[in-house]
Amino acid sequence: MEIIQGILIIALAFWMVLDQQGFVITTWFPAIIGMIAGIIMGDMTTAMIIAGTFQLMALGVANIGGSSVPNYGLATLVGIYVAIRTTHDVEHAKAVALAVGVPVGMLGIQLDVLGKLLNSYVSHAAQKALNLGKFKKMERIFWLGPLIFGLTTALPTALCVLFGDKLVRLILDVVPKWFTDGLSIAGSMLPVVGIALLLQFMPVKKYLTMLLIGFVVSAYLKLPILGIAILGFAFAYYYFTQNMKKTPAAATAGAASTDALDEGDDFDE
Repeated sequence: MEIIQGILIIALAFWMVLDQQGFVITTWFPAIIGMIAGIIMGDMTTAMIIAGTFQLMALGVANIGGSSVPNYGLATLVGIYVAIRTTHDVEHAKAVALAVGVPVGMLGIQLDVLGKLLNSYVSHAAQKALNLGKFKKMERIFWLGPLIFGLTTALPTALCVLFGDKLVRLILDVVPKWFTDGLSIAGSMLPVVGIALLLQFMPVKKYLTMLLIGFVVSAYLKLPILGIAILGFAFAYYYFTQNMKKTPAAATAGAASTDALDEGDDFDE
């Protein structure tokens, strides 16, 4: 069973980067990757707690244009696998996931840059084959692109699957408890940074009222996140329908004023 789980985790790592670059069916968001990894590993609770931590860390981080950012999907996948293999205590698993996942996610920046660099050579080789009229060769060359991108996440995941839990057990035997406790505290603080980054891009001043309502119902009324999401959807739907009603009225008023100006011009003539 462990062998099958390892193979599925590596296959998921290979697929998620291809999906992010193309189909965008599952994406490599930590919450989605964590859910699939939880199904594979058979521990959905631990997987989603770890995934939620990395998802909050990833808020406001986007690889705009050709930029490379920490691969929090890879960090989530590796963190979940190693944590569930190492311990069954949720808090301990969270610390283990952060200890292993964050460095791997940061490594994802360099691997992403390397993958893009290698694929630039692939595209030039394909262009050369196209110029020579060798279309079949061009199509074969293009298959190297997805393979390179897939390996940028599959290879580090495979290394963690093969040696991760052994390395973590060795580290945990050497590292003092105060250090792992510090990682748990850092894991609770880092999501705040992600939320702060997200708020930098959101029109907070325009929708400050909605933000305050969401904070009150969460912090004081203890409403679950699903209830807050439904409440947010209700506000968004109301705002959208009200604006849709205003648009035709504004357009009609504009058309009427234009007609009046036209009639005035005719009268002057």
